[in-house]
Amino acid sequence: MLRISTCLVLAGLCLSLVANAQQGAITSFEAFLSLRQAGNPVISPDGQHVAYTVTAADWQENTYDTEIWLARAGDEPFQLTRTAKGSSTSPKWSPDGKWIAFLADRGDKTQIFIIRARGGEAQPVTKEAESISAFEWAPDGVKIAFLKNDPEPKDQKKRKERLGSWAADDEEFDLSHLWLVEVKPDMNPALTELPCYDSADSTKAKDCLSLPKPTRLTEGTFTITAFDWSPDGTKIAYSFQPNPLINSSKNSDVAVLDVATKKAMTIVKNPLGDFFAAWSPDSKTILFTTSADDSTSYFYKNNRVFRLAVSGTAQPVQLAKDFDENIGGLIWTPEGIFFSAFQKTNRYLYRLDPATGVAGKLTTNPDLVGGYTFSKDGKQIAYSASSATTLSEIFKSPVARFSPVQLTSMTKQIDGWNTALSEVIRWKSKDGAEIEGVLHKPKNYDPSKKYPLLVMIHGGPTGIDLPTPVPGSVYPVLQWLEKGALVLRPNYRGSAGYGEKFRSLNVRNLGVGDMWDVLAGVEYLEKQGIIDPNRMGCMGWSQGGYISAFLTTNTSRFKAISVGAGISNWMTYYVNTDIHPFTRQYLKATPWQDMEIYRKTSPMTTIRNARTPTLIQHGEFDRRVPIANAYELLQGLQDVGVPARLVVYKGFGHGITKPKERLAAMWHNWDWFGKYVFGDIPPRPIASK
Repeated sequence: MLRISTCLVLAGLCLSLVANAQQGAITSFEAFLSLRQAGNPVISPDGQHVAYTVTAADWQENTYDTEIWLARAGDEPFQLTRTAKGSSTSPKWSPDGKWIAFLADRGDKTQIFIIRARGGEAQPVTKEAESISAFEWAPDGVKIAFLKNDPEPKDQKKRKERLGSWAADDEEFDLSHLWLVEVKPDMNPALTELPCYDSADSTKAKDCLSLPKPTRLTEGTFTITAFDWSPDGTKIAYSFQPNPLINSSKNSDVAVLDVATKKAMTIVKNPLGDFFAAWSPDSKTILFTTSADDSTSYFYKNNRVFRLAVSGTAQPVQLAKDFDENIGGLIWTPEGIFFSAFQKTNRYLYRLDPATGVAGKLTTNPDLVGGYTFSKDGKQIAYSASSATTLSEIFKSPVARFSPVQLTSMTKQIDGWNTALSEVIRWKSKDGAEIEGVLHKPKNYDPSKKYPLLVMIHGGPTGIDLPTPVPGSVYPVLQWLEKGALVLRPNYRGSAGYGEKFRSLNVRNLGVGDMWDVLAGVEYLEKQGIIDPNRMGCMGWSQGGYISAFLTTNTSRFKAISVGAGISNWMTYYVNTDIHPFTRQYLKATPWQDMEIYRKTSPMTTIRNARTPTLIQHGEFDRRVPIANAYELLQGLQDVGVPARLVVYKGFGHGITKPKERLAAMWHNWDWFGKYVFGDIPPRPIASK
């Protein structure tokens, strides 16, 4: 939870920041990392109230704490939950709208709790030996279905006692299955009014609270990844796969469980991954997404949406056939089917006709719709959204006549800040492909000046960069803008939002085509006369780190580069990563089939051409891009005499997920680019005490 001392620290940061901004000082890194974020809106069944989450930095515990807030109709939002040394997540309204269930670890694994929507103390629903990962209310409001891992097998415990800890690769894992538990609100006081004893003649009282015992719904050597109740409460549809390993998702299928009999039937079983998406309001039909029989390109091709009757022999019917982007967030209400999708640097909400399969845009403003839910009748919607000038806020609106009412005021946190001026620009790449990017300018931008340029490249490659008032992450973008620089964030070939053909442009062209796009963007800005080509730097994380590494060994245009969790050698990556199919699909071969394409697209192939001082940042336990890639690039740069530094973030995987280490990563980038691009080592913008 966000303790009072932490709240005071954050308040001090923000007050200090406003004063600093007015005096022309640079925003502190801590203030940027301490921005609270609202998300995960969940509207009440009657459409009147909205629960949502707020995530904040807890510097004392070095973590990010999430708690549930509630916006009741006509009232100011208030914090509903307080979980000490942990978070409260996944709020879900009871069907009668009286209770909100949520997940929290309050000292005994992650369990389900419920709290009155009017407020009060949370009550436990479960007390399992294993953590609960997901849950859904039954439509009758007296039961909850949930997912948890199976307990560790007894023979595995015995093996550890004798042989210690070891595991064969991809052979040992925990399977998740469905369970059902009764919900009995207010049972605690009734059970604790009288003492309990171990036996009739015992003098030692014990805790007599005994929660309802869950019953198991599914059995088998598979793991369930997603599920939901049918609206009539008789069935549960779920996605399942052989095991929880990431590559097993390609073997996911969809089944429907009869809750009364506990009998399940697989109803969708294509050669490649099938994923349950939503029930129809009449409980007769489901929606699912699938890669069908595509085993060679599902990483970058559009997913496909189908509807299917759960009984009978009807064939699946494809919907939104002509929609050229990945479809996400499918929800089926009495008012229609809804989904969201990127369209270039916007993300809109769409309504899909279940009969014709034709999709139409529901929203045109705000620019970037996030999560959303609907009231039981489908007539009210709550959603999160942001824009080029605002942080993510929570809104509520009628569906028929879209007229949003803003419920939160998160953007007030940056009142008085020197926020970014964001502009979407376009240019032609070397092969004629049109590329877009977001150009961030300082608030006091002067078109007659030439500015230093920092290029920040997103991951993915099917990620996307968007206009925002406070760009950053582990890169101090906002502070560079305040210092007097421009920042370009290119949506290079392969990025989401531009259609399947665009996402396919870097197949067998990784690094090469990406470099064309980045350098063409730099050349475009140079022709505009607004950048100083002698003061430029480049950086990125994950796929953005790979492209940065490719640039560091293939061009000398930049004065400094930062490679975050980047691939340096596709062969090294292929044999170490946890997603081998990614490489096979983009390069269309294994190293043993076509070593040349692995050489062509690997930064290490051209290491002897490297001239650019390079900072390398990597998580110690990264499975997605194993740290061997960092050591290989470091050694190669050192061998050819290029200034290079590797910083390893202890205990982290592919991302830096704690505030103190994110602060360190920002410091490291600030110092590196300060030295090589700005020609100084400026003082770090730190919080005033």
